[in-house]
Amino acid sequence: MSEKNEQPIKRQGQSKIVILALTTALLGGGVGGGVVYAIDQNQQTATATNATTTSTATTTNLSTTSETSGTATAAYKKVANAVVSVIATTESTGSSDQYGGYSSRFGDDSDSQSQSSSSESEGSGVIFKKSDGKAYLVTNNHVVDGADKLQVLLNDGTKLTATLVGTSASKDIAVLSIDASKVSAVATFANSSTIAAGESVLAIGSPLGSEYANTVTEGIVSAPSRTVTVSEDDNSQSTTTMKAIQTDAAINSGNSGGPLINLSGQIIGITSMKLSGQTSSGTTVDGMGFAIPSNVVVATINSIMSGSSSTQAS
Repeated sequence: MSEKNEQPIKRQGQSKIVILALTTALLGGGVGGGVVYAIDQNQQTATATNATTTSTATTTNLSTTSETSGTATAAYKKVANAVVSVIATTESTGSSDQYGGYSSRFGDDSDSQSQSSSSESEGSGVIFKKSDGKAYLVTNNHVVDGADKLQVLLNDGTKLTATLVGTSASKDIAVLSIDASKVSAVATFANSSTIAAGESVLAIGSPLGSEYANTVTEGIVSAPSRTVTVSEDDNSQSTTTMKAIQTDAAINSGNSGGPLINLSGQIIGITSMKLSGQTSSGTTVDGMGFAIPSNVVVATINSIMSGSSSTQAS
């Protein structure tokens, strides 16, 4: 596809995540919380996961080491217990009546009844800090956006209620806190400015939901700093340009918010989006995933933890 015909990637809201979750749930477990980009034959579209907490935790820093050697197995074991599934529940209410809704249409709602329903979507996250009895984890803003209830599933199967500390919609980053008593590991961040194309990486998360929690896939850094244009609406009227790490490690819906790590078991990025499907000319697109660089993630985490970023619903 030529440069002049390329369309900006579209980032859509939580409702699209829930639709994906309900569709895939029929195959065994609700999923979602992932930015899944589909390029169909006509257009490029995207299906993208309030307590204010004052934290006295110390600033999160990048690792001072830049080792990239090691085995994939050792790297995975180092960070596996810090990787979690993030479950976002959205509540909705409606009304019905004994006449199938007709009475309310004619102005009579005396027999109408309020009905509530909930839907779940899932993404991934990674714990980066323990402090004062709390553990803090980072995920994508689109994983938790619009959620009425948040839960975190640890690697050992423990499910905990999570509180949203704060978010940055523009950076697609959210920080959650959970009780730290069951947390056995935290991950560290590498300096993403030192990564190079061809470097081996691992993506860890919950593709297709927590049924496949802590799935690890291996690939390389395809490009250390790729410029991606993200559309904020269906009409591509509002766009944002961001720098992202491109990787060919297999990424699927539900991976969003999980870590992309080097072979030293350090986080170099947070998985956020994927290109897949076909272009308008019928060319198949695959193996194009993107992660938010760790340097951006750490700066955003520190902004959130200091209270400089917005806080939203828990």
